[in-house]
Amino acid sequence: MERAFAMLAELLQQEQFELLISEEDQTDHSVETDIRLVYLMNDAVESFLVFKEAKMTGKYLRDYEGMLDATLSKEEETYILTVWQDDQALTIFFKQLELEVHLYEYGEVAHFWVPGYEYLRLLEYQIAILRDKYDYLGENYCTDIEKKLAQLADFPPLNDTCYPAVPEKYLVPRVNGWRPTKAAIDVMIELAGEVNDRSMIRNLKLYRKCHGRWMTRRIAGMLCQTIHQQLIVLIFEKMQEGTRHYSKRIFDEKIEDEFNRRLKKAVKWQQKLIASGIRALVYREEPFTTAKDSLEFHVYLMIDEKCRKNRKVRIEEVR
Repeated sequence: MERAFAMLAELLQQEQFELLISEEDQTDHSVETDIRLVYLMNDAVESFLVFKEAKMTGKYLRDYEGMLDATLSKEEETYILTVWQDDQALTIFFKQLELEVHLYEYGEVAHFWVPGYEYLRLLEYQIAILRDKYDYLGENYCTDIEKKLAQLADFPPLNDTCYPAVPEKYLVPRVNGWRPTKAAIDVMIELAGEVNDRSMIRNLKLYRKCHGRWMTRRIAGMLCQTIHQQLIVLIFEKMQEGTRHYSKRIFDEKIEDEFNRRLKKAVKWQQKLIASGIRALVYREEPFTTAKDSLEFHVYLMIDEKCRKNRKVRIEEVR
């Protein structure tokens, strides 16, 4: 429980306070219940801090985005958390605070928000959400493969400095985003060694000594070249292998049936392409389960196109 309180303090310090409560829960203050506060939500994990046996007074402003102020105290066996959203006070009385975590498979989950080099932007996205899970929840919530791949968030040729997965206006400024870590370069050298990519290994060893922006862009350019795609494919395979044992999200029967119909259609299309000698991968985009901000889902095929120097793909949505 001590760690859960540290996580609560972290959220409040960041002025993050998103409760999962219904309008009915807000108005009925007479019944004790569990109240969930969002901790980390992405395609890899849905996690919450749970106020156990809680009662709430005051009004929660669901769409509030301003500054927060908060105090936490304890009277006998009851904790009291008061949060101010502007001049509106909300108080939660609770017995315990627990961390609730749901881990999901995300190696086959994708968003295609930015055109061009979609396969590298997808890797950047998957590595970023993995790193968030690693940083916020700890290595106990990661497989051994994930622990290694999480280091690649500090490899600028493959992070959002070169291949951002989201439009520029949504990028969160990075501290030393252009500076690689030794651990990140070591992981890339190890992976390049697995596919015997000697020219990449030579450049990565040089990158250890000279990691300015020019060298970063040089390696970023190499990552999209066809001669280095065995390395990129290997990272994708590692990501899928490292996340395969996690559960997939389960939805209402009507949504699940339509989702599965599209997935089967995509796999059938994929098999035809592969039989024709064309590389194609099936990806899905899905809503959260515990906190349903949307019920939209999508199924995509990422299809390789014929090219010489730089690998290119096209994205087809399956309906």
